[in-house]
Amino acid sequence: MKSNILLIYTGGTIGMMENPSSGELEPLKFEYIHEQIPEIQRLDIAVIPVSLSQPLDSSQMHPSHWIELVEIIRFHYTRVDGFVVLHGTDTLAFTASALSFMIQNLQKPIILTGSQLPVGVLRSDGKENLLAALEIAHKKNHKNQPQLREVAVFFQSKLFRGNRVSKISTNQFDAFASPNHPLLGFAGVEIEIDQVHSLPFPPKKTVFYPRLALNIGLIKLYPGMHLPSYSSVFNVLNHSAVVIEAFGSGNTSNDPSFRAVISKYVREGGVLVTVSQCTSGSVIPGKYAAGQLLMQLGAWNGKNLTTEAAVTKLMWLFGNQSKPTKALFEKTLCGESD
Repeated sequence: MKSNILLIYTGGTIGMMENPSSGELEPLKFEYIHEQIPEIQRLDIAVIPVSLSQPLDSSQMHPSHWIELVEIIRFHYTRVDGFVVLHGTDTLAFTASALSFMIQNLQKPIILTGSQLPVGVLRSDGKENLLAALEIAHKKNHKNQPQLREVAVFFQSKLFRGNRVSKISTNQFDAFASPNHPLLGFAGVEIEIDQVHSLPFPPKKTVFYPRLALNIGLIKLYPGMHLPSYSSVFNVLNHSAVVIEAFGSGNTSNDPSFRAVISKYVREGGVLVTVSQCTSGSVIPGKYAAGQLLMQLGAWNGKNLTTEAAVTKLMWLFGNQSKPTKALFEKTLCGESD
C-alpha cells in the first residue's frame, strides 16, 4: 500500500543542487523534488514536500524553529504515515533530541537526515540518505503499522535513536555516532530495523508539547578554569538550570572558588545537571572523591545522556512542568537514557 510521507525541509547542505548552466549551488525547488530526484518516483511513496517558513543554515537553528517544526508535524499528523526532516548536520542532534521530548508517545516515524555534500554534486551522500530515510519511514510490520515509532536519525547507512546521537565528524560521511545505544537499523542490500532496540508501540495517545524554556545554561569544565568569570551563567535570573559537562564519571575541581560559585547558585534555587564529557559511559555520582561535590549539592544525574539530550530535556521540562523535579528529569521518557 502506498504511504504518504511528509518531507520537511529546514535548510542545510542536503537541500542544495548544482545549477547545470552556471555550476553554482542553489536551493532545491522542493515543489519539484520528484523531477530533481527522479528515483523518488520508483518508491511506493507519495512524497508531500513542505518547508519551514524560512529555511536556514542549521548553525542558526533556534528553539522557535523546533516549535514551528512541531506545529507542522501536528497539523499533518493524522494525514500522513510518517515524516522525513531534511536538516543541516551541525545542530541536527539537538533538533532530533528536542523533537523526541516535544512529541511523545509517537505512533509514526520521524526520520531526520542530512548530508555532508549537497544532493546535486558528484559523490554526494545526500541522495542516498534521503531515499533510505523515505524507505524507512514507509516500512510497515505485518499489522500494517509503522515499523519505527520514534524520532530517529539516518546517516551513512545507519539508523540511530534521535536523542542518543551526536555529530562526530566535520568531513567524514560517517558523521554521527551513538556510543551509548545500539543502532536501530542498518541500510545494506536490505533495510533492516532492529525491533528489539526500537521503542515499543505506545499504549497512549500522541502528545505534542510546543513549549520550551530558553533559560537553560551549559558549561564545559576544563583544568585551570576560573569559575567566578562565569558568574553570569550560574545566575538564577539568567538560567533556571545549568548543564555541567564534568570530567569522567562526574568529577569536578575541588577549588574553593568553584565550590563557592555553584553553591551560591544552588542556594538561590538553581538546578545543576551533570553529564560526562566522555562520549561513552555514564555519570556515576560519588564514584570518586572528586565527584562528591555535585552529589552533595543535589545535582540531577544526567546518567548517559548526550549533552544535546540533556539541554533539550531541560528546555522541555522547565517549559511544560510547573514544578520541574529531579525525579522526572532522571526518569527515562523516550529512550534517551538507561
